[in-house]
Amino acid sequence: MTVLIEARDVRFSFGNTPALRGATLAVEAGEILAVMGPSGSGKSTLLHCLAGILVPDSGEIRFGGTRLDTMNETTRSTLRRSRFGFVFQFGQLVPELTAAENVALPLLLGGERRAPALRRAHGWFERLGLAGKPDRRSGELSGGEAQRVALARALVTRPEVLFADEPTGALDSLTGEQVMDLLVAVAREQGTTVVLVTHEPRVAAYADREVIVRDGRVNAPDRIGS
Repeated sequence: MTVLIEARDVRFSFGNTPALRGATLAVEAGEILAVMGPSGSGKSTLLHCLAGILVPDSGEIRFGGTRLDTMNETTRSTLRRSRFGFVFQFGQLVPELTAAENVALPLLLGGERRAPALRRAHGWFERLGLAGKPDRRSGELSGGEAQRVALARALVTRPEVLFADEPTGALDSLTGEQVMDLLVAVAREQGTTVVLVTHEPRVAAYADREVIVRDGRVNAPDRIGS
């Protein structure tokens, strides 16, 4: 397998508080990786470094063999918009926009014209069990519906990597399973690599492989089912 994302001896602190203490990790192209660990272990900080949202204090982050941590913010922002997708715990939909406009947002930011972008966005709603919901705003959607809209927004550009930080953390068990079923199915179909941060074993069970972050370091990975 080809390594797509790699962290080498990554260290990051918030002020005087260390969050990562030499984290090293390799993510293969096309795999679904679960990053687990207790609260405060550094797992979300690691995800943000892998995605180029945070720049490590030291160490290296590579994407496709190219140093991500040495890129300037403009280049990293373009990369995040064009090649990465993101799903967070609370969806973070734009409340002033309809569900369809939220899904189309990455396309519009990438320069696609409004009409074709909205057509592409509308194509996701029946697929995600949201027929009849494209014109609803976030306040008119249930938590599970809003998170499925957020998932569609993350995947509409067919990103190479989907970064998901506790994507089911605000959902009940059944709705969380529905969201994970959709996430995995679409990622497999599109060949998207997934880095999934979670503290829930039932969510990590959807992954191909699991690593544990403790005290800012990554434990040796174990392939699920091995």
